[in-house]
Parts: sequence; structure tokens; C-alpha cells
Amino acid sequence: MEAIARARNQRGSPQKTRLVVDLIRGKNVNEALAILRYTNKRAARMVEKCLRSAIANATELAERDNIAIDPDELWVKAAFVDQGPTKRRYRVRPAPHGRAYRERRHYCHITLLVSSERRDEKRAADAA
Repeated sequence: MEAIARARNQRGSPQKTRLVVDLIRGKNVNEALAILRYTNKRAARMVEKCLRSAIANATELAERDNIAIDPDELWVKAAFVDQGPTKRRYRVRPAPHGRAYRERRHYCHITLLVSSERRDEKRAADAA
């Protein structure tokens, strides 16, 4: 059973959010939540919220299909961050020699895929 969760137009640059997402890729969801809880990055809260949503989506899909899954056995199968829109703001910041820089606000899209399949079965299927 696989479930996906997306958090779109999240505040923060994709490069900084990827640092947090790289910490949890391939981990058990309980371990990933513990890592995110104690990660001292602003993006960790957004990723944690998205991960909790993916867990809830997996539980909901399992109940709908009448399958029993344990949320503790889920693991993060795929996790990636894409660049969102860069909002054009017409505010300026001072720059050297009397010039001005435009402010750019960065946004990102977070996508997490959780799975209840065994990792060993997946590797064996890929090898065959």
C-alpha cells in the first residue's frame, strides 16, 4: 500500500528544504518523525506536517480498500522537493553604490511517498 502527500507553495527555498528531506528519505516513519522533531531548521515543520498527512492518507486508503496496515510499519519510499513560484514583490533592498536589489520570495513544493511494502521485496523485484 502506497500513499502520497503533497504540500504545495510552502514558504522557503527548495535548496534549504532539500537538506531536511534528505534526512528522512528511506527511513521508517517513526524514525523520520523523531528526526524532524529535533531538526533545527525552519523547513522541518513543513516536512513533518506533510509526512503526517501522508501517514493519514495511507491509513485512509487502507480502510477504504478493507486492508489492515500498521502505521508504524510505513516507511518513506520517495521524498523530493520542487521549486515553486518566485513571487514578484515590488519592494527593494539597498545595495552598494546607491543601487537597489528587488526582493524575491522563494516557495517550494514538497512531495512524500510512504509505503507499507517490505524494502527487501522491492529490491528483489527490481533485481529480477
